[in-house]
Amino acid sequence: MGKAKKTKKFAMTKRLISLKDSRIKKEDRAAKKKKKKDPQNMSIRELPQASSALFFQYNDQLGPPYHILLDTNFINFSIKNKLDLFQSLMDCLYAKCIPYVTDCVMAELEKLGSKYRVALRIVKDPRFERLPCLHKGTYADDCLVQRVKEHKCYIVATCDKDLKRRIRKIPGVPIMFIQAHRFSIERMPDAYGAPRV
Repeated sequence: MGKAKKTKKFAMTKRLISLKDSRIKKEDRAAKKKKKKDPQNMSIRELPQASSALFFQYNDQLGPPYHILLDTNFINFSIKNKLDLFQSLMDCLYAKCIPYVTDCVMAELEKLGSKYRVALRIVKDPRFERLPCLHKGTYADDCLVQRVKEHKCYIVATCDKDLKRRIRKIPGVPIMFIQAHRFSIERMPDAYGAPRV
């Protein structure tokens, strides 16, 4: 004899006792009924202030020369892909670019040791602008997110998935990353002639 096929039951829901059931006490019935909201007792929500730089999700402060915040892994991946940072930035955006490196990124590169000494020597080039950090700790991701929230004039260059996810939540901040051995940019307004991805 063969096995009988059992069909799976879909959309099974947990059986609930109705409020009219005799097993429920009167006090519990009153607690389970939803209370109507009082219009006089409305709660006040605090929403973050939208940046004045944004106009229909387009950032007015973006424009040549572009200010680009570099992350540790972006510098490292550009070296691995044998890309010249300055030339590749200009090829991507078709304009002059000023790369910025924060103290946190420098500290992160120094902590990584001898494997990343080439990246550290490249970043110490005088063409890179240094941004001093006034906060505690040396975690570069928090530093970059905080700086981008304060000033909307930066493009963030990173290959880190978690950092990209955090920056996508901030409106008007483009993200630069490496794709197919060249730099690419996402969330850049079409008004500035950004290349299509």
